[in-house]
Amino acid sequence: MEIVETTPKNVSRSLCEIPDPPKKLWMSGTKAPKGHTYLCVVGSRALTPYGREVTTRLIAGLRGYPISIVSGLALGADSVAHRAALTAGLHTIAIPGSGLSEKAISPRSNAGLAKDIVASGGLLLSEHPPEYLPRPYDFPSRNRIMVGMSDAVLMIEAGEKSGSLISARLAGEYGRELLCIPHRIGDSNGFGSHLFLRLGATLVTESSHILDALRLSPVEAKTSPLPLLDQNELYIWSLLETPQSKADLIRTAGLSASDTITLLVTLELKGLTKEEYGLWRRVF
Repeated sequence: MEIVETTPKNVSRSLCEIPDPPKKLWMSGTKAPKGHTYLCVVGSRALTPYGREVTTRLIAGLRGYPISIVSGLALGADSVAHRAALTAGLHTIAIPGSGLSEKAISPRSNAGLAKDIVASGGLLLSEHPPEYLPRPYDFPSRNRIMVGMSDAVLMIEAGEKSGSLISARLAGEYGRELLCIPHRIGDSNGFGSHLFLRLGATLVTESSHILDALRLSPVEAKTSPLPLLDQNELYIWSLLETPQSKADLIRTAGLSASDTITLLVTLELKGLTKEEYGLWRRVF
């Protein structure tokens, strides 16, 4: 991956307006198209199944809009957000706490994801030289870049000691709208969301709430091609033009029950289908 030195102004003018902006940046990949808005997604590294489902579903609902998904390439919520963006055909920007060279990128387990982001037209961004190895204090520091360049911040999950609370606090300091996902009462993973909702954050339960926060209307949506599907996935997708129950779909498809269910789950993980009130339907 080619890594080039650049300036904060060349990446995001709003990033130059925060306290202690980075003096310079290194980037690899492609910047967001002109006119895009930026949504920062933060959350727990130990993301729960609920958090994974919500992140995937909400980002899938942004398909076709001029939005770049900004996150930190960390395990958990960051990884899910980047993957969901790639599946939905959205531009995504990853900002690790390390340099961007293949040997330095952190976490090492996400080196493949970093390559996928660049290959898909996304961007890797860091304030550290390419070979820089991260230290614990670099991760809170990079949060200011994620929040500073974004128009809004979406917090998925955050426990009482989560680093995502830093991003939520910075959103308030920088004047960015903070969006929070509700959790069940007593769920420790919802500590941060519930805390900031009480302090005035915006409640988000569907993608349209994010569009409202980013001041995007449906008329601004652009058609986006489906991600690459194999023949069987495309077949099941075509059958869901009309919502169907699982049992009806198995009968209609003419495939084995296990194969049909596997295909449904695959399409759901790609952000293309969901089950509501006993019926499987397309997301868009």
